[in-house]
Amino acid sequence: MKLAPVSFSNIPLGRPLPFGLHNADGTLLASRGYVFTEREALDTLAAHGTLFVDPQEVRQYRRAMEAQMHAMVNDKNTTLGQIADTQIMAPELMPTAPKTADEYSDPDAPIDWLDMQSRANAMMRDPRSLRFMFRLDKLQRDLSRMLRSNPDTVLFALIHLTASETRFYSATHAMLVCAMCSLAARDVLNWSPELETAMVRACLTMNIGMTELQDQLTQQHDPPTPEQRAVIDQHPERSVSLLRERGVQDDIWLEAIRLHHDATAGPLGGRSPAEQIARLIHRADGFAARLSPRATRPPMAPSAAMHATYFDERKKVDEAGASLIKAVGIYPPGSFVKLASNEVATVVRRGANTLTPRVAVLVNREGMPMLEPAIRDTRVSDHRILSSVNYRDIRVRTDLVRLLALT
Repeated sequence: MKLAPVSFSNIPLGRPLPFGLHNADGTLLASRGYVFTEREALDTLAAHGTLFVDPQEVRQYRRAMEAQMHAMVNDKNTTLGQIADTQIMAPELMPTAPKTADEYSDPDAPIDWLDMQSRANAMMRDPRSLRFMFRLDKLQRDLSRMLRSNPDTVLFALIHLTASETRFYSATHAMLVCAMCSLAARDVLNWSPELETAMVRACLTMNIGMTELQDQLTQQHDPPTPEQRAVIDQHPERSVSLLRERGVQDDIWLEAIRLHHDATAGPLGGRSPAEQIARLIHRADGFAARLSPRATRPPMAPSAAMHATYFDERKKVDEAGASLIKAVGIYPPGSFVKLASNEVATVVRRGANTLTPRVAVLVNREGMPMLEPAIRDTRVSDHRILSSVNYRDIRVRTDLVRLLALT
């Protein structure tokens, strides 16, 4: 059966469904004729993700409705009120039916990262919204699509935004953790798609229990108050509770959130799936937090943040942290470096190994800004990387849109 996604807002409330609702696998969730009497019941259905309909069933319904409307219009005894009452809006389908649930975004469409930030922020700040699950589903699909098509662009944008601003901190932080963990799970740890999906959802929702406070703390000069500390300590359980209210029943997803601050050091082997996810998130969470500026401190250089991620709480090599570094590199896209040529560059693509990324020079050896960034191969000895450069030490204006084109 070929299915097409349907808009949540177009599903009738208080009236019989004109066609069945399915999940992405084709499983029938609500049959034709079923009546949703309250919005909460329909929202519970949203826990299954994006809803789909059979286009053939929709076409049959529309033909029947058109025939009925035509007969009523030609019947002089039918009032306008009766005609209006008969019109049940059929869901508006996407122009083309996609093959899978995560393929109905245009892969060639330009990425608006400010829009991504705004959407993620709206989703995280309003977890009780009836649209929450649909916002989460779309954000997850968009990020996954971009990570498959051009992961360097995703890393560059999110690391650049994390280091350069605190607006929408919680949203940007969640997306960066999600991107890093996704690449580590897929390219290094070889996790199953099902486990990766649970991890992505955990990354994007782990802090919905304290989003507003998390944004506030980046601007706060004083240490957290006892009341704020209580919210911080309780936010994993609160996030889980909010998700359960939205109908989420995935135990791995929920347990990973519950444990993401309590994950203990040590190998990933022998842990439950949720514990493995929690440990990976815990290490990426710490890395992303170090990159972000605070009112009380500047951001840490990515290489220094990577060093802290590589070694665990016992100063031993951490399996989860090492997988993250293998996935994104010691000098990840979006970070700044000084070359042996005395030039300052930004990393635009990962390289064949973690130490030799592709870079674009922004400041020449005389210390003057480049009119046009010059690409350098850091495998060449004259252009090898000597050190990281902190974002605060970059004295030239960096245009995110312009630099993204180089990735």
